[in-house]
Amino acid sequence: MIQAAIITRRLKEGKTYEDFRKAWYHTIGFGTANKMYTIVNGLDPREIIVIGFTETSPEQVRALAEVDIRERLNNPLDDVIEPEIGRTYGILVAEDDFSSPGALPYTAPSVGGKETDLEEVDRNLQEAAKIIAEVSQKRDRAHKTRK
Repeated sequence: MIQAAIITRRLKEGKTYEDFRKAWYHTIGFGTANKMYTIVNGLDPREIIVIGFTETSPEQVRALAEVDIRERLNNPLDDVIEPEIGRTYGILVAEDDFSSPGALPYTAPSVGGKETDLEEVDRNLQEAAKIIAEVSQKRDRAHKTRK
């Protein structure tokens, strides 16, 4: 499965994207296919949106979240961003290419040419939600004790 994360942060007054990037940039990789896309909001340049895609299994979700927790605790962003962070997590269920001109036939959801098993997605979402909630609480507790 491909896990997707959308994290929204707001730069503190006077801070730049480059300030954010230097603080945010990972010093340790996840050890699995991962790509992150960073967006500066065109209507609010202080808003930074990171969209990450990580190839994982339900069993790996906890280990990958632990890598991210260690990374953020070792490289905090407190000096660069406002305290509120928007977090959205999910599983990629479809890749669609609407590039062709004209009418397009409907196709079932698929990723990488493999049709998506939506029942499996539901099971994985439930399991991932539990794990993400647990590790998020752990991260937030650790972050509060560091302050």
